[in-house]
Amino acid sequence: MSALLPGDAPDVALRARPPGHPVVALTIAGSDPSGGAGIQADLKTFAALGGYGCAVLTGLTAQSTTGVTRVLPVPADMVSAQLETLFADVAVDTVKIGMTTDAAVARAIAAALRDLRAAGSAPFVVLDPVMVATSGDRLLTADAEAVLRDELLPLADLVTPNLPEAAVLLGVKQARDDVEAAGQARALLKLGARFALVKGGHLGTAESVDHLAGPGLGASGAPDGVVALTAPRIPTRNTHGTGCTLSSACAVLRPVRGGWEPAVRAAKDYLTETLRAADGLVIGGTGTTPGPWHGHGPVDHDHAARGRRPTPQPDGQAPGNYSAG
Repeated sequence: MSALLPGDAPDVALRARPPGHPVVALTIAGSDPSGGAGIQADLKTFAALGGYGCAVLTGLTAQSTTGVTRVLPVPADMVSAQLETLFADVAVDTVKIGMTTDAAVARAIAAALRDLRAAGSAPFVVLDPVMVATSGDRLLTADAEAVLRDELLPLADLVTPNLPEAAVLLGVKQARDDVEAAGQARALLKLGARFALVKGGHLGTAESVDHLAGPGLGASGAPDGVVALTAPRIPTRNTHGTGCTLSSACAVLRPVRGGWEPAVRAAKDYLTETLRAADGLVIGGTGTTPGPWHGHGPVDHDHAARGRRPTPQPDGQAPGNYSAG
């Protein structure tokens, strides 16, 4: 064994976490260079809610607030290597799965989670099935959709599709009202998820109503009970990454909230506050492309902490060139 360097700690068999240690939350997702979605949004959410974030990358995207222009999947064996190396050293309390890019990557994630459970570790798993673009285009091949539905979804404690994604998973038409959305949340339980949160943003109602289905929920306490979770709809164009933010908030809050309903309610409250603060951020429409901006900016994940510390301000240089000095 090599000599310890100054500041090194001696090897120990297994380190114990002290009381009050933060939740260790892992995001398995793609990268968004604009910082509003993907692993960037997930890590910001984990930190804002008191967690310690880890990340396994599934794909690189070229995207901004105006859309995605290219996706480069990370090879499945590299995704496996990231997961195996992390799990061998770090005890993860909760996992959020986002963009899976292709069938091989989805299989690699499922295999790693099964191996982890076989080894006696069972972190909470939240699956955000990124399958349908805002334009309505399908983001995954039919093979990749099948792997996500048949192998990943049964490993999920909570699945969080929007209405188009729920329809794809179930092979049905998109829900047109709250009654159909609640029914689709129940139907997702039959695919293997323990709880299902169908997000109702696409209904365009005055309030944001999501439907959470799972055992013991609602007045009946049935195995497929449903509760409607209502929040005010915030008028803002800064909505980029809301799905990523909600699912990662659910993941990091579950270990400390004692159940999925309180965790999801708290996550929705957090998302609502990030939307309220979002217009204080001007991200997008400030770059080198002239003309009107047609994008959707990010929510403000860090709004609460930013209000408690000095914020670096522009020092008179060109827009986007800031100095903290």
